[in-house]
Amino acid sequence: MLRVGLTGGVACGKSTVGKMFVELGAHLAFADEMARDLMQLGHDVYYRVVEAFGEQILNDDLTINRPKLADAAFAGRIAELNAIVHPAVIDAEEEWMRQVFNKDPKAIAIVEAALMLESGSWQHFDRMIAVTCTFDQKVERFARRHDMPLPTARAEVERRMAAQSSDEAKVRIAQFVIDNSGSLEKTRDQVSRIWPELKTLTMHNAFSH
Repeated sequence: MLRVGLTGGVACGKSTVGKMFVELGAHLAFADEMARDLMQLGHDVYYRVVEAFGEQILNDDLTINRPKLADAAFAGRIAELNAIVHPAVIDAEEEWMRQVFNKDPKAIAIVEAALMLESGSWQHFDRMIAVTCTFDQKVERFARRHDMPLPTARAEVERRMAAQSSDEAKVRIAQFVIDNSGSLEKTRDQVSRIWPELKTLTMHNAFSH
């Protein structure tokens, strides 16, 4: 099996790229979804987050209000939140990849995550793919996704970028870089060129284990 990390900046199109790989036969998991599951009532991560950030981040039904948590964390406490969530997410990623391997030893298992440098999880993968686009595109895509005015989206993208490693740092750890600043067809072409290389690496892994 080949373990692939897929990363990139805010609203760069990581999920879009991930789904293109799925169309070619890859398995895909989203670290953000794993984190969301781990923050559900009843999980250890939930109680640790509430203990650290207070009950003001909760909705009336005691679920965590993610925008409120984001506001609290981005106020200089993002490292504190990451220290609680990242180790649990990495464990969940490892468990997911174990399950994929058990079903299909020749699989290409891709985990999409924005914070792979911050968590150190990038070191757990055989190959890394970084997705890039321009700053203005990030703002436009974020505004469209969250149905908000451009100035509000710009401020939010800047806030998130300030709390993350730079696109340049993500590119430095990647063996493959996908420029998602053009058309979807151009992005798909890049994915199609990378896929055979990943398949070849999977065969090498199968022979070497």
